[in-house]
Amino acid sequence: MAEKKALRDVYGEVLVELGERDPRVVVLDADLSKSTKTEKFAKKFPDRFFEMGIQEQDMMGAAAGLASTGKIPFASTFAIFAAGRAWEQVRLSIAYARFNVKIVATHAGIATGEDGASHQMTEDIATMGAIPGMVVLSPSDATSTRAAIYAAYRYHGPVYVRLVRPKAPILYSEPFEMEIGDVRKIKDGDDVTLIATGLLVHEALKAADLLEKQGISVKLYDFITVKPLNNEALRDAASTRYGIVTCEDHVVWGGLGANVAARLSELGLSRPMRFVGLRDVFGRSGSTEALYEHYGLTGKHIAEKALELVKNG
Repeated sequence: MAEKKALRDVYGEVLVELGERDPRVVVLDADLSKSTKTEKFAKKFPDRFFEMGIQEQDMMGAAAGLASTGKIPFASTFAIFAAGRAWEQVRLSIAYARFNVKIVATHAGIATGEDGASHQMTEDIATMGAIPGMVVLSPSDATSTRAAIYAAYRYHGPVYVRLVRPKAPILYSEPFEMEIGDVRKIKDGDDVTLIATGLLVHEALKAADLLEKQGISVKLYDFITVKPLNNEALRDAASTRYGIVTCEDHVVWGGLGANVAARLSELGLSRPMRFVGLRDVFGRSGSTEALYEHYGLTGKHIAEKALELVKNG
């Protein structure tokens, strides 16, 4: 069984590494440092850690102010608060001024589980991606999380990094570097393309196994960068015989799939598509596994969508 590690644990570790190498790095949190793992930085660099309390909007404003002085702020809380409650401050105080702020939000998607709809942010790709100039990253495992946080640090401008609550299997055994815009091709095939992000990459891998057992050749991409979209990868994704299935723990409206479809149309590469994600619904309380089954986000469901393309092809 694959080793698992929480993405937020990796985030905490990388913050300490960045703090050791760059005195400009500062960290802000909104009363959730134990959950977001920013407490690791707080213990090592207490004079560069700012506990803002339950004041997420204030935290984003403070992060913007710190960035204006040349600091590199990492602001963290749950995704529901970063991309929901504090959205106006992110839009105007950070993005409009193009301040160099990194917003790393944990507990995204229905994978947040038992906390229920009030804490399951399933709209953040849409809300944060709609902000002009905002980069959106969504890693799938510990290794890609490390690569994404370092890429965000090196990039000058606002970045939103979407992390989940549960531990995830380690997919990439070897460390790698990435830059903003990079994605990872996991499998190459001719029949169907699966484009996935976050935890759904692991479900897409299960789907690929099910499909390959039926003689269907699968191309699989991990879209670590959700915005900006990688046109070269999309051209390659559109080259399969029957079409594309997008996979995300997010509502389909304004999510990865909708944006992929729009970009393919712009590129003149419209293909038959299916979308695995939440429809026009909120989440509910339950384990990640039970919720993924209930809302059709499992490998089995992804494979079924791919088979629809094959049968209609």
